[in-house]
Amino acid sequence: MQINWFTVIAQMINFLVLVWLMKKYLYKPILQAVDEREKKIASELKEAKTKMVEAKKEQDEFQQKNEAFDSDKKKMMAKATADAANERQDLLDAAKKEAADVKLKLHAASAELQENLSNEVVQKMQQKVFDITKKVLSEFTSTDVEAQLVEVFIHKIKNISDSDKKQFIDAFHSESSPIVIKTASKLSEKDHKSIKSAIDSVLGDHSKYEFTTDSKMIGGVDLATNGYKLSWSFSAYLNSLEKNMTSIKNEAQQVALI
Repeated sequence: MQINWFTVIAQMINFLVLVWLMKKYLYKPILQAVDEREKKIASELKEAKTKMVEAKKEQDEFQQKNEAFDSDKKKMMAKATADAANERQDLLDAAKKEAADVKLKLHAASAELQENLSNEVVQKMQQKVFDITKKVLSEFTSTDVEAQLVEVFIHKIKNISDSDKKQFIDAFHSESSPIVIKTASKLSEKDHKSIKSAIDSVLGDHSKYEFTTDSKMIGGVDLATNGYKLSWSFSAYLNSLEKNMTSIKNEAQQVALI
C-alpha cells in the first residue's frame, strides 16, 4: 500500500489552517477578556487608593482643628482629641476593609480566570490537538509503516533492560496464560515468526502466543501476559503525553490557588 501524499499534505494544511483559526478567533478574544478584567481590577485598586488618600486628608483636617483649640480649654481639647482618634481609627478600619475587599476580589477574579482558562479553553484546545494528531496518524499509517513499527518493537524486545526482562520472565512463569500480541491490523506470518523469535530469545522456545487486532490502535505493537505489558505504538505515546499534560495542568491550578 503506497502513501497518498496528496491526502497527507491536505491533512497537514487542514491542521495548519485549524491552528490559525483557533489563534485568530479563540486566543485573541481570550486576551481581550483578560485585558478588560485587568483594567477593571486596576480601576478598583485606583478607587481604593483614592479613598485612602481622602481618609488621610480628613485625618489631617481633624488634626489641624484639634491644634487650633484653645490650650486653656483642656476638657474640650481632650474630648476633641478622643473624638478625632476614634474617627481616625474608624477611617483606617474602613480603608483597611476596602483594601481587603479589593484584594479578595482580585484573588477571586484571578482564580476564576485561571480556572476558566484551564478547565475550558486549554482543555478544549488540548483535546482538539490530540484528536487531530490521532486522526492524521491513523490515516498516515500504512503497511510499510506497520512493518517498520514491528521491527522497532522487536528491537525493544532484544534490547530490553535487565529489570524489565526480570519482570517479563516472572510474569510469564507465574501462570500458563498465553502471550497476547495486539496490533492495529493483521500481521503477516513473517512478522509473527519474527516477533515469536525475539520473545523466545528472552523466555525460551516454549511460549504460547495469541495474535489479535484492535482497530482503535494507531500503529505499533502491544504485548501483555499475566499483568506485564510492553508497548510500542503511537496510541501509547499519545495517551502518555495526554496524561502528562493533564498532570501538569492540575499542578498549575494548585499552585495558582495557593
